[in-house]
Amino acid sequence: MPLELLNQNEQTGLTATKTLLSHKVFVILCLLGFFTGTLTAIMTYMNLGYTEHFLMDWFSSFLSSLLVIPIGFLVMAVITKLINQKYPLLSELQRNLITGTIMAVIMEAVMSCSTAINNIGLADLGNFYQGWLAGYLGSLPVGLAIMVIMSLTIKPKIEAFIRS
Repeated sequence: MPLELLNQNEQTGLTATKTLLSHKVFVILCLLGFFTGTLTAIMTYMNLGYTEHFLMDWFSSFLSSLLVIPIGFLVMAVITKLINQKYPLLSELQRNLITGTIMAVIMEAVMSCSTAINNIGLADLGNFYQGWLAGYLGSLPVGLAIMVIMSLTIKPKIEAFIRS
């Protein structure tokens, strides 16, 4: 480390340390848990209303939605690559907003499907579809708001944290 940088770090109290992988994983899991938990709570409420069993219904929907998150990472990687290739002249922020919007639409649909399967089942496809649509439309505004917040503020900080 150059002497000027070392002196600057000593003056500001900063040290050049690597963040442990376990800390990085913990932060990502906490964010995923918060966002998935919030969205599945809205979807469960839209499917069943607030009942005495709401917490158990929500928790089982939350757990089933966590199973689709790895698929979401793969889809996000593909979409990010496609957006970066198709729109190289856009700013990174613009590409992040496009990617985030597409991901919000896709992930809300998938999570709403898993929540409706969990809460309503597939025995009556009409009820399933109504539950899926209610959950999707009820959670989509929140998912899009989360996407904007993530793209504008949290994502750059998380990426810097992951690189550290």
